[in-house]
Amino acid sequence: MKLFMDSVKPLHFMKNIKALFIVWFSLLLLFSCQKTPLETYNHRPNIYFSLDSALRDSMIFTFAYDMSKTEDTIYIPVQIIGHRAPDDRHYKAYVDQDSSTAVVDQHYKPLEPLYPMPGNNGRDSLPIIVYNHPDLEEKSVSLILKLQGTDDLGIENQQRIRAKVILSARLEQPAWWNMWLGSYSRVKHELFYLVTEQRSLTMEGTDAPRNLYFRDMLTMMLNDPFAWVADNPEKGYLLTTADNGATYHFYHQDNPARITLLKRNSGTGQYTFIDENGMEVR
Repeated sequence: MKLFMDSVKPLHFMKNIKALFIVWFSLLLLFSCQKTPLETYNHRPNIYFSLDSALRDSMIFTFAYDMSKTEDTIYIPVQIIGHRAPDDRHYKAYVDQDSSTAVVDQHYKPLEPLYPMPGNNGRDSLPIIVYNHPDLEEKSVSLILKLQGTDDLGIENQQRIRAKVILSARLEQPAWWNMWLGSYSRVKHELFYLVTEQRSLTMEGTDAPRNLYFRDMLTMMLNDPFAWVADNPEKGYLLTTADNGATYHFYHQDNPARITLLKRNSGTGQYTFIDENGMEVR
């Protein structure tokens, strides 16, 4: 009996040790599984131009497709990185004069001292007011814009705080032009768009009926611009003369300074538009 009891005590002791180890290990797992408090993003918010690299290097804006406009507004998207805020925050933008060829008050309106990022918003647009100056029909000018930090918003990403805008009011000859419309001039291109509202034509032979229809629309207008003006009053274009009908000025009522000359051919008696090279538009 004594031998039996002696053999039971070590066995009982080992069971207690095993039970204590299980409890200790369970407590260790419990505390180790406690969630570690998450660190919140507390970095200063920054602003940048929300454009891909190609657009940041060159955004092209032209007045050529609307002869009536004397000014327009370009909206350049901006975005913040960081927390949104319930109240408006402000950022700055400026024109890099040393790198720009655009002239203030001639090609664009001076920028505002500050621009708001509306409360609870992470995106907005920087408005740039640009002017349709006559020299844009002969050349393009560049406008280099840069963001500037404020107490509200920083500009840490230096690669994304610059944007370039090319301003123009001229058209260039497209590849499809000769196939359907013959001789090219910018004045003829402007009149084509005005009459047809088509910015491009295809070069597919199967599209010939459609493309020739647009060509004929232009031909009819060139042959009788007076009838076109009378038949399309909603377009807002006028023909006026100051020399008893020897020449006429063709222009939009909202932009009388931008004229296209219409001249009477003394040989045929027909009125024809005169292009930028002094040649008749045909």
